[in-house]
Amino acid sequence: MRTAIVVGAGIVGLSTAWHLQERGYEVTVVDGKGVAAGSSWGNAGWLTPGKAIPLAHPSLWLSGPQGLLDPDAALHVPLRFDLNLWSFFARFMAHANNRSWDKTMAGLTPIDKIALEHFDEMVDGGVDSWTREGPFVIGFEEEKQAVGFKHEIAGVVRHGQEVPFERLSDPSELAPVLSERVKSVYRLDGQRFLEPGPFTHALGDAVAARGAKMKFGHNVSAVLQGRQPAVLLKNGEQLRADKLVLATGAWLPKLARQFGVRTRVQAGRGYSFSVATEKPQNYPVYLPHARLACTPYQGRFRIAGTMEFRRPDEPLQPRRIQAIVKQASQLFTGVDLSDRKDEWVGSRPVTPDGLPLVGATRAENIFVAGGHGMWGFVLGPATGKLLAEKIDTGRTNPAIAPFDPLR
Repeated sequence: MRTAIVVGAGIVGLSTAWHLQERGYEVTVVDGKGVAAGSSWGNAGWLTPGKAIPLAHPSLWLSGPQGLLDPDAALHVPLRFDLNLWSFFARFMAHANNRSWDKTMAGLTPIDKIALEHFDEMVDGGVDSWTREGPFVIGFEEEKQAVGFKHEIAGVVRHGQEVPFERLSDPSELAPVLSERVKSVYRLDGQRFLEPGPFTHALGDAVAARGAKMKFGHNVSAVLQGRQPAVLLKNGEQLRADKLVLATGAWLPKLARQFGVRTRVQAGRGYSFSVATEKPQNYPVYLPHARLACTPYQGRFRIAGTMEFRRPDEPLQPRRIQAIVKQASQLFTGVDLSDRKDEWVGSRPVTPDGLPLVGATRAENIFVAGGHGMWGFVLGPATGKLLAEKIDTGRTNPAIAPFDPLR
């Protein structure tokens, strides 16, 4: 029996484990905390390949300086002496131009196009969860705020995706939570959403039910290369397998750098919480100007937002929650922002060029899967399938060729 160890029990790691099992591998999943303990739990749950686009955009040259000065800005970089952080930010901003945006978008488009079908494959294959069609409601306080969003959608379409997008004459039926300040409203179709934590747990249950060993509660202290690579846990236990996958999100450099993965990965931290609403909100809502991404969640309304470049293990910053509350209080109605539950911060793994890191390292039989930025959930199942193919056959599917972790 061929064996594999997957380090990381988020959507990317578990998807890789599931597809390795499909190919006949006996899998062990290792995580210091457990299933969905990181970004796979509290994100907005958007399955939006039409919005899986480069984060570095020319418009950041206007909004970026605000993020350095205003701790409440949607994009925030704390003013502190941190050479790694500023080195990343300089490289990130170097990609904030039209040429780099198009190059990255060209790299993302092939996997964007196949992303949704891989959720169907998992659900049909025994993952006891669901995904739902939109529409997504996109709102602006005034029409001129929509210019940048329309430009992004046009760029996605130019690269080959179909992204239906039209203005709504009466948005109240689709989005009763929007206040009168939101005057220009559109619907975005062809996308889906889910409840990210429950879906990831259902995937973890399916992987375990197929016979995977789930080793939770012990962090990895070292990775040892060799014909059969190994992980050394902090409790002193050593695990060996034929193949090893590192899928540790924003913590990926800690384990992967020694194997030639030099691309920086920075924690782009997002925040979320859920609230009660007077009227049911059945569809996702996005307010691009305020950077608020919202989704129905277990009978409530999850509000997520911000991009904060900090170290991944730093504590939740209450001020960032209050900044979201301030924006939401003006743009939503019938929403009880005092009844906040599940306040959360998660560290999304961002690369300077906006492309994930998926494939083989310089060490024999050691692979990585990460660096998806805000799009780890929507791209996770497709990443897992294509990486499992690479591990099993040695062939690199063209859809992940731009994600070479040794670039």
